[in-house]
Amino acid sequence: MAENLNTSSQEVEILYEDNHIIAVNKQAGQIVQGDNTGDKPLSDILKSYIKERDNKPGNVFLGVPHRIDRPVSGVVLFAKTSKALSRLSELFRTKDAHKTYLAVVGNKPPKDNDTLVDYIYRNVKQNKSYVVDEKHPDAKRSSLSYKVVGHSERYYLLEIDLHTGRHHQIRCQLANMGCPIRGDLKYGYPRSNKNGGINLHAARIRFTHPVKKEEIVIEAPFPDEKIWKIF
Repeated sequence: MAENLNTSSQEVEILYEDNHIIAVNKQAGQIVQGDNTGDKPLSDILKSYIKERDNKPGNVFLGVPHRIDRPVSGVVLFAKTSKALSRLSELFRTKDAHKTYLAVVGNKPPKDNDTLVDYIYRNVKQNKSYVVDEKHPDAKRSSLSYKVVGHSERYYLLEIDLHTGRHHQIRCQLANMGCPIRGDLKYGYPRSNKNGGINLHAARIRFTHPVKKEEIVIEAPFPDEKIWKIF
């Protein structure tokens, strides 16, 4: 199921919806929740859409059990009830919601597939994470698996499964491996992308439905950009 809606000059692609949850395909540059920029977040856009569509007289409940970074695209889940929010939040906390990402990098990885285990420190003032020695007082163990699933003359497409959910984890660990994500100036890629985003896409999420208790798999199509069409 996919539905496109236009609101507040932003297009939102709805990937899945029932009485308890709604999933959308976030564009690079959109924010999931409000921040100090004052830009309207996806959560507010969806609330307005649901209120108008369903002719709701009062406020619309929409909970945010997880987020993805502003420059990243892909599937984001929202909860339409407080019960669904608490249960989804617990799934993300216990890592029982499995997210698969796709990333475009310019350098060939040292191996076609591998598991990366690093210790990451988040510098809050810089809003950036660093790989540090495990003895660092604020270091957190971070793990992911990747495999090369495509390549062109200039780029490599990596499929990534997260085992932990650290701040900027994929961006930080891939950069530390020598493979910064295309467009990610913050983590060492030499050029930015025109849209200000980076070529990291939350492609799939798999989880147990918080109410129906059945397995749900939601996939987000690639952004409509030339680089993704290569693959």
